[in-house]
Amino acid sequence: MTTPVVSIGMFALAAMLGAVGQYLYKSGADASGGTVTGYLLNWRLGLGVICYIAVMVLFVAAFRKGGELAVLYPIYASTFIWGALIAMWAYGTPIRPVNILGMFVLVVGMYLMGLQSGAEQ
Repeated sequence: MTTPVVSIGMFALAAMLGAVGQYLYKSGADASGGTVTGYLLNWRLGLGVICYIAVMVLFVAAFRKGGELAVLYPIYASTFIWGALIAMWAYGTPIRPVNILGMFVLVVGMYLMGLQSGAEQ
C-alpha cells in the first residue's frame, strides 16, 4: 500500500498546527498568572487546545485515506523544526548551527523511514 499524497499533506499540516499549539500553550501559560481562573479564561490556551483537536482530526483523516503510520508519523516529527522557527520569530531564540544539524538529521531520518516503509511493500 502506498501512502497518498493527501495523507502526507495532512500530517505536514498537523505538524505545523502542533507547533502553533505549543506556542499558544507557552504564551498562554506566560499570560495566565498561574491561577486556575487564569488558565480557564485564557484565549491562547483555548486556541492551543483547538490546534490539538485539529491535529487529531487530521491524523484520523490521513489514516482513513490510506496513510501508513511508518510513513506519516516521521513527518509529524517536523513539529520540532516548526517549533524552533516559531521560537525564533516569537521569542528571538537563536537557531544555531547545531540546531540546523539536528533538523537536517531529522529530515534525513524522516526520508529514510519513508524509504524503508516503501521497500517493504
